[in-house]
Amino acid sequence: MAQVELIMPKMGESIMEATILKWLKKEGDRIELDEPIVEIATDKVDSEVPSTDSGVIVKLLYKEGDVVQIGKPFVLIDKGGDAKTSAPQTAAIVSASAHTPTTSATRKVETAVAEEDSNQDDDRFYSPLVMNIARREGISMIELEKISGTGKGSRVTKKDILSYIENRNNQKSAQPVSAPVLEVPVTREIPTAPPAEKQPAPVSASLNGNVEIVEMDRMRKLIAEHMVRSKHTSAHVTSFVEADVTNMVMWREKVKDAFFAREKEKLTFTPLFIECVLKALKDFPMINASVDGDKIIIKKDLNIGMATALPSGNLIVPVIKNADYYNLVGLTKQVNKLAANARANKLTPSDIEGGTFTLSNVGVFGNLMGTPIISQPQLAVLATGAVKKKPVVIETPTGDTIGIRHMMFLSLSYDHRVIDGYAGGSFLRKIADYMEEFEINRGY
Repeated sequence: MAQVELIMPKMGESIMEATILKWLKKEGDRIELDEPIVEIATDKVDSEVPSTDSGVIVKLLYKEGDVVQIGKPFVLIDKGGDAKTSAPQTAAIVSASAHTPTTSATRKVETAVAEEDSNQDDDRFYSPLVMNIARREGISMIELEKISGTGKGSRVTKKDILSYIENRNNQKSAQPVSAPVLEVPVTREIPTAPPAEKQPAPVSASLNGNVEIVEMDRMRKLIAEHMVRSKHTSAHVTSFVEADVTNMVMWREKVKDAFFAREKEKLTFTPLFIECVLKALKDFPMINASVDGDKIIIKKDLNIGMATALPSGNLIVPVIKNADYYNLVGLTKQVNKLAANARANKLTPSDIEGGTFTLSNVGVFGNLMGTPIISQPQLAVLATGAVKKKPVVIETPTGDTIGIRHMMFLSLSYDHRVIDGYAGGSFLRKIADYMEEFEINRGY
């Protein structure tokens, strides 16, 4: 009986672990090549994992809710088995394997389990993701060992360490700054108990009257975690400009029906905005960057994230990779496809990774402007407001006049650690300039 291990595949950059949400097959079932076997969740997106081999499932190595490290085996398959006959044999094989290992693969699984148990007893395991966060925040191994873990075998999860960091930062900021005092030598020290860690009072204790308590879903918790982390990471500054987008509005109104008839795609303002952003990013390449310690990483690829509202009320940011390679038709197709897949929960991990700059169109909600939060590790995010008709002073060589124009506010939140007000404001003004210079007689 030839047995093989299915390995948890890489789900994208920086993703080191996945949570088992739901098994789509059970032990004894037959699985075919590329047939989905499990639903998983990462800190980016939920997705299905297909089988990389065919055969009968001998053993599911994890339970629903367990966390699996990328690159680790999670299923054992018998390539030569028959689902009708192998199911009862499977239980016998697994129960007997501790005494009489029948194959090298079975021994490999037993060894891995034994090593895991031994590791938990003698040396606590930390995932690469947790270790990276600890290094970034200056947490020593001694301090790391004191963190209570909620994962399997008291393992410290990403949520545990981020919660610890937040509580530690709050505790530090809450300490009062005292005036300098004269140190007086004493003959002995009186030990005092360390101050108890301040815990926020439970909200439920203060709730009175007619209320409803709603548990956050998993995505809402991740969004909350990412937003708070971004604020702790970047020094947010927001600049605003107002752009005259009359030419853009009139051109779209003129061509949208013919565009749909030819391309079978709805032409929205989003690809038009992205086109202007791409031009400005080429003028200001330092905006298309990230920070690594005291180094600035300038990205050569222009990967534009587009914030997309989901029917659940949550938000996700799919990414158009190498967006500057597309013409307006190509951008429109990419925008519409990613938005449709996001709302249908069909995005893959690669669809939401690698973004270098993000656009959030708050105007679709009727908002005039916004102060968006930067998507880490990017340096900036643009919000486009609602387009409104307004009376505007129009300057001409023969004098000023008043006209009705289509106006829109743009707001740019940027990381002041790298982008100063001059660079951020100039970049934002350049986007507005490209919008105002939109050629009304252009093609598509």
